Amino acid sequence: MEFIATGFHYLWSFVVILSVIVFIHEFGHYLVAKLCGVKIETFSIGFGREIFGFNDRTGTRWKFSLLPFGGYVKMFGDAGAASTADKDKLDQMSEADKKVSFHYKKLWQKALIVAAGPISNFILTIAVFTYFLYSTGINSTDPIVGEVIPDTPAQSAGLQAGDRILSVNGEETPKFRDIPGKIITNLGEEVDLHIERNGEKMHISLIPMMSEEEDALGNKMQRPLIGIQSQTVKVEDLSFPQAVGHATYRTYDLCVTSLHFIGQMITGDRSARDMKGPIGIAQLSGQVTQQGDTTGETVRTILWFIALLSANLGLINLFPIPMLDGGHLAYYGVEALRGRPMAEKFQEYGFRAGFALILMLMAFTIFNDLRNLVS
Repeated sequence: MEFIATGFHYLWSFVVILSVIVFIHEFGHYLVAKLCGVKIETFSIGFGREIFGFNDRTGTRWKFSLLPFGGYVKMFGDAGAASTADKDKLDQMSEADKKVSFHYKKLWQKALIVAAGPISNFILTIAVFTYFLYSTGINSTDPIVGEVIPDTPAQSAGLQAGDRILSVNGEETPKFRDIPGKIITNLGEEVDLHIERNGEKMHISLIPMMSEEEDALGNKMQRPLIGIQSQTVKVEDLSFPQAVGHATYRTYDLCVTSLHFIGQMITGDRSARDMKGPIGIAQLSGQVTQQGDTTGETVRTILWFIALLSANLGLINLFPIPMLDGGHLAYYGVEALRGRPMAEKFQEYGFRAGFALILMLMAFTIFNDLRNLVS
C-alpha cells in the first residue's frame, strides 16, 4: 500500500508541475497567435482522448487530455497537434478563412508564434529566479580563499588561504559564487587558475576531483571539486531591475550548462544514465512536493524545480528536430533563405523522422528511469 501511495503522490505531483510548465509554453503560442489574428481551434494540456474541457466565446476548445506528457495549440488550418498543414483544407479556404489561418500568415509572424512557446518558458524561469533574488538577495562574497581543504587538488596545487582567484580557464570570477559554475561540467580536465597572492599574480593548474554529494532533494550526484571554501558569506540586496538582470543571466547560464551536459553525453564523456525521462521527472516532482518543514518552504522548492524544468523544456524545444518548435523554425529559416518553402515531401519525411527520433528518445529515457530505479 505504501508503494501505491508513493506512486500516486509522484504521479499527481508530476501532472500538476508539468501542466503548469506546459500551460505557460502553450499559452505563449496562443497569445502571440491571437495577436497575429490567428483563429485557435484547440488548446490542450496533454495528448490523446479528452478528459474534460470547455469552449470559450471565440470557439476555442480548452481541454485536459489523457496523456500528460505535453500539450498543443491547434490553429486554424492545422492537420493535427504538430501544426502540420491540412493541405486539402487550405486549398478550399475562402479569403476570409485565409486571414485567420496560421499557414497563410507572413513568415515572420509564423516564426514569432512558434518561438513564443520556448520564450515563455524562459520568461517563467526568469520570473521565478527574479523572485528569489529580489526577496533573498545574492551571495556577493569576494573570490578569496578562506580555507584550503586537506587532501584535495587545491592543497596539492599549492593554493593558500588569502589567495584571490581572478579567473578560471580565462573566464573572470568577480565573486566566489562564480567559481563552482566554471568547473561544473569538468570531467577530469586540467583547470587553469589565475590568482593574486600578496600583490603578485600567478597561474596555478590543477585537476578537480569528483566528489559524491547529495543534491537539495537528497539524491546522490557527482560534482567536480577543487577543495576551497570562501570567507564569511556576504549577501547583497538587489533592486528589482538588478534582480531581473541577474535572473536573466542565470537562466542563460543554466541553458549553456545543460548544452554542455548534453554534448558530453553525445560524445560519450558523460554517462547517458543522467538523462531523465517521464518516470524520473515524476520521481523528482514527488520529492520536491515533500521538501520543507513549512508550506512556504515547500512552495519555494516547487518554484525552484519548475524554473529549472521550464528552462530545460524551452531549450529542448528549440532543438532543430522536426515536430519540435526548433524544427519548425529551421524550416522557416531555410524558407527565408530560399525565398520559398521547402518541398512538401521533404517536410513530411522530416516530420516522420523527427517523430521517430522523439519516440526513440522517450523509450531510451524510460529505460534509463527504470534502470535507475532498480539499481
